[in-house]
Amino acid sequence: MAKKTYVLDTSACLTDADCINNFANNDIVIPLKVLEEIDKHKKRQDSVGINARRIIRSFDDLRKKGSLQKGVRLGKGKGILKVVSHDLAALPNDLDKSVPDHEIISTALAENDSNGNRKTIVVSRDINMRVICDAIGLLSEDYRENEVIKKESELYTGFRSCLVDDQTVDFFYAEEEVYLDPEEYKGICPNEFVMLVSSSNEKKTALCRFINYHSPLESVQGYKDGLWGVKSRNKEQMFALDLLMDPDVEVVSLIGKAGSGKTLLAIAAGLEQVVSNLNIKNKLNDDTYCRTPYKKLVVSRPVMPMGKDIGFLPGTMQEKMAPWLAPVQDNLKFLTGDDQTTLDDYMQRGIIEIEALTYIRGRSIANAYIVIDEAQNLTAHEVKTILTRVGEGTKIVLTGDIEQIDNVYVNEMSSGLTHAVEKMKDHDITGHITLKKGERSRVATLAAKIL
Repeated sequence: MAKKTYVLDTSACLTDADCINNFANNDIVIPLKVLEEIDKHKKRQDSVGINARRIIRSFDDLRKKGSLQKGVRLGKGKGILKVVSHDLAALPNDLDKSVPDHEIISTALAENDSNGNRKTIVVSRDINMRVICDAIGLLSEDYRENEVIKKESELYTGFRSCLVDDQTVDFFYAEEEVYLDPEEYKGICPNEFVMLVSSSNEKKTALCRFINYHSPLESVQGYKDGLWGVKSRNKEQMFALDLLMDPDVEVVSLIGKAGSGKTLLAIAAGLEQVVSNLNIKNKLNDDTYCRTPYKKLVVSRPVMPMGKDIGFLPGTMQEKMAPWLAPVQDNLKFLTGDDQTTLDDYMQRGIIEIEALTYIRGRSIANAYIVIDEAQNLTAHEVKTILTRVGEGTKIVLTGDIEQIDNVYVNEMSSGLTHAVEKMKDHDITGHITLKKGERSRVATLAAKIL
C-alpha cells in the first residue's frame, strides 16, 4: 500500500491525545497553527484540556529525539511526524486567511503540492472543514480511531426476541424461569432481556432476563405498583426498572430519546432504594437493618455542554449550577409531589446530593446510588474517570440520548456513553436497555419522531 501524508487539525488532536500513533507507517504533518490552537485549551479542566496537555507532552518528547521541523520517526513500523508552516499564498482568494482552519488548509495545500503522487489527506472532526477541503480538491476524512461502532444501528440495545414453541412459553409462566437450548444463547450478554415468542402464535409472548450461562431465564420484575408514583408504561421501561432495582447490577446504562423516561426512572429507583430504605430503618430503630447499601442519592450531569467551565458565570456556586441542574430539580420535585420542603430536607440531611459533574470526578463515593444524566456528552476518558471513582457498595446509572450530543469532540459512535455500553456489556455486574418509546406526552413523542 502506497504511503500517505496525513495533515491533522486541532479537533483530531484534542479528540484523542494518542492520535499520532494511529496512522500505521504513514507520515503525519502538524501545521504550526494547530500547536497554537492546542495551547489555548491546555488550561481547561475537562477531557479536552487533558488531551491538550497530553499531546503537548508527546510533541515535547519527540522534540528530544530530533528536529520536529525536519521530522521525527514515531517508532518502529510507524511514519515520520513533522511540524510545518507554509506561506498562505496557496490559499484560494475566497477563503479568509485570518481564520485558523483556513491556515491549516493552506498548509495541507502546500504539502499536497510538494508531495508529488503521494496522497495528502486532511484529518478533521470538523464537518465544514472537510466540506471546504472537498470543494478545493483536497482529500479529507473524519478521525474515527476512537469509535467503538461503525454506525448507530450497531449499538447494543439490551433486548432481543427469541422464537420458541408453545410449551416453552407455558412452562415459563408456570415456573417463572426456563432454560433454553444452548444454541439460543449464542451472542447473548449478561442481563440482556429476552422476549419469548411462540412460533405458532406471535401474540403469545413472555418477558425474561438472561442472567448468565449457568442460570435460567428469569421473570422480569415489573413493579406494577410503581416507585414513587412512577409506573412503567412499556416493556423497555419495565426492563429499566428491573435493572435499576437489582443491587447485583452495579452499572446501568439507559439510552433513549427525549421523553422516554430514562432520567425519571433512574431517579425514582434511587429514591426508592435510598429514602424508602432509610425510612424503614428509622422506623425499626435498627442501624444494622438495610435493604440496600445505598445511604444517599447523588445526581449529576455535565455542566460544560459548550466546553466552558461554570466558573465564568456570575453568582454563588449554586447560582452558577442552577441552569444546568434545573432538569434534575424538576424530576425530583415531580417525584416528591412538588414538595420543596421535603426536597430541601433531604438535601440538608445529605440524603440527596445534586452535584455538577466537575466536582464529583475527584471524589471516591461509597455506598451511594449515583445518576449521571446527559452522559452522551462525555468522552470515553471522562466516563472512565467517573467509573474508576466508584467506591464499594455504590451503584451508578448513566443516562443519555446519543442523538442529542452537544460536545463537538464526540459523536454517536465515540461518545463515552457508547463506549460504556459496548465495552461493558459482557460483564455480569452491568446492564443496559435502550428506551425506544416516548412517554412524556403526545406532543413530545410526535416531535421526537418527525422533527
